[in-house]
Amino acid sequence: MAHSAQARKRSRQSDKARIRNKSVRNEIKTLTKTLNEKVSAKDVEGARALFQSVVAKLDKAARGHVFHRNTAARQKSKAARLLNTIC
Repeated sequence: MAHSAQARKRSRQSDKARIRNKSVRNEIKTLTKTLNEKVSAKDVEGARALFQSVVAKLDKAARGHVFHRNTAARQKSKAARLLNTIC
């Protein structure tokens, strides 16, 4: 348990950030799974539109330090490779 006022405040801030970051990570995970389903169904237009959304969310998450920039880049590359299998 935090004793000083600044430690208590930092704990509150960390809790809020953890909840916010968790929702962003879950949203990206859901979009990625949906992209996999679109690619499996050979839905090219839907997959391309979803790919753009995934890339935008990953870029924003990397800017906000939810993901490390290299992690975001790796996930974008993986999604692009997946998309290229049907295009």
